Amino acid sequence: MLNEVAQAIFDKKGFNILALDISEVSTLTDYFLIAEGNVDRHVKAISDEVIDRLSQLGQKPLHVEGGDSADWIVLDYGEILIHLFVPEKREKYRLEELWHDGEIVDLKIDITDNESM
Repeated sequence: MLNEVAQAIFDKKGFNILALDISEVSTLTDYFLIAEGNVDRHVKAISDEVIDRLSQLGQKPLHVEGGDSADWIVLDYGEILIHLFVPEKREKYRLEELWHDGEIVDLKIDITDNESM
């Protein structure tokens, strides 16, 4: 599911995609997936794409936070917490640094030309 989320973000032109395995350092969740969109509308579009893509796999978010302002949206899928930011918010909160004890996950993203999407 982690790779499917990363692919959905990439396909919607999201960037700076990072996944952290925090299962050994937190009981909150197993993975954080952090990514950016250019502006709030872009972040909202990425969020919608992730929700649509995962719903096709039978996965529904347990909770969605931040959809109104869309400068930081959190999608809670239980074992994965997805944080989607505008660049300024990501820089301000620096979740990667807060969870630096987590291990970076090598994501499998198909980066071939996806202009037809």
